[in-house]
Amino acid sequence: MVLVIKLLLLTCLWPTAVLTSVSSQSDHHHFHHHHQQKCSSMKKYNSKRDIKTRKLDSTKVRPLKAEQLLRIDNHDFAMRPGFGGSPIPVGIDVQVESIDSISEVDMDFTMTLYLRHYWKDERLSFPSTKNRSMTFDGRLIKKIWVPDVFFVHSKRSFIHDTTMENIMLRVYPDGNVLFSLRITVSSMCFMDFSRFPLDTQNCSLELESYAYNEDDLMLYWKHGNESLSTDEHISLSQFFIEEFSASSGLAFYSSTGWYNRLFINFALRRHIFFFVLQSYFPAMLMVMLSWVSFWIDRRAVPARVSLGITTVLTMSTIITGVSASMPQVSYIKAVDVYLWISFLFVFLSVIEYAAVNYLTTAEERKQLKKRGKVSGMYNIDAVQAMAFDGCYHDNEADIDMTTFAVHSEESSARGRTASIPNLDATRIKRKRSLKGNVGRIILQNNHIIDTYSRIIFPTVYILFNFFYWGLYV
Repeated sequence: MVLVIKLLLLTCLWPTAVLTSVSSQSDHHHFHHHHQQKCSSMKKYNSKRDIKTRKLDSTKVRPLKAEQLLRIDNHDFAMRPGFGGSPIPVGIDVQVESIDSISEVDMDFTMTLYLRHYWKDERLSFPSTKNRSMTFDGRLIKKIWVPDVFFVHSKRSFIHDTTMENIMLRVYPDGNVLFSLRITVSSMCFMDFSRFPLDTQNCSLELESYAYNEDDLMLYWKHGNESLSTDEHISLSQFFIEEFSASSGLAFYSSTGWYNRLFINFALRRHIFFFVLQSYFPAMLMVMLSWVSFWIDRRAVPARVSLGITTVLTMSTIITGVSASMPQVSYIKAVDVYLWISFLFVFLSVIEYAAVNYLTTAEERKQLKKRGKVSGMYNIDAVQAMAFDGCYHDNEADIDMTTFAVHSEESSARGRTASIPNLDATRIKRKRSLKGNVGRIILQNNHIIDTYSRIIFPTVYILFNFFYWGLYV
């Protein structure tokens, strides 16, 4: 009986316990699910707050591209600013960095300079609260309109590209643009060498728009004459730079019209000292050296001829060296005048001795005829005397002249053998007579042409120098 009652109680209590256990598990699962939802919502909130914080950090904001800020894609930059209206003004200023070389042979010069362009393109304007400009390198140049300035009469030119292309583009919020380049250009210089090397050359570098005539583009100096500036340390080895100046003008082409043209003018005065040392002074010395032959005895043929030929060849070498470093022009230069007249003086000194030698020979023949001697035959003592002391002796007291005759070989041999003691005695006598009398003998035996040449040649050459330097300097 008791057992039956326990079973009935267990039967009644078991469903209640099961329901309580299920309910507890359900409550625990609901709590866990609610906790997970709460954590997830907290994470989402924190994530949104982090994103908002990153947006507020200006250093993390990715900037816009220059093309987007300047609205390059919204415009057609193949056309100039203000197309169809008035010509666009483009200001230019130049800073000359150096003049690298001047070539007389090629008639050109090489110059390195900074070329700056100024214009306004409203298509490049952009909003800016601080009115600050933006600076770019050469990569933006191909995407916008820039002036097409070129150098007239230029032979070659290039933009420096170490370490990058030396190009700078600066754009201001109102659309003003500064475009700067560093360029080396070789251009023609029409030189006049009629006064070389006492000359002054005027050269110019000319700038002009290639495609746009004066109806589309107005090229002008940005700051007037102050638009051209130079480095204080510019110097050249052969020239002194006298002045730099800026000017402008118009150029006309029959097929395209009138164009604005800008000029960079500079004057170069040549240093004369180098050419004085290399050309003028050696020429003067050669001319003076040729005058020495006037003081050498007229019968010293080898001495006077070799001296004259040496001076003539030296002058030819000097003239050839000067001509090799100059262009082949068809007019006479100042240095040519001096060198060729100097060459003429040297040449005339040789001709003068040829005349003296001829007249001396003719005079000797006349004297021999008067004495009844055979024409063209000379005393052996006179010939040996001239070979010994370089002087011709026509004084009977000094040297006795004897006749020559045609003998047989035996008589000739006997005569030469017998004359050896006489020759030795004559030489000893001549040595004694020449002591202290060499100058007197030379003066007495000089031809009258030599006497006048000693005065006329130096006088005329000095007058020529006064006239030459007074005319060209």
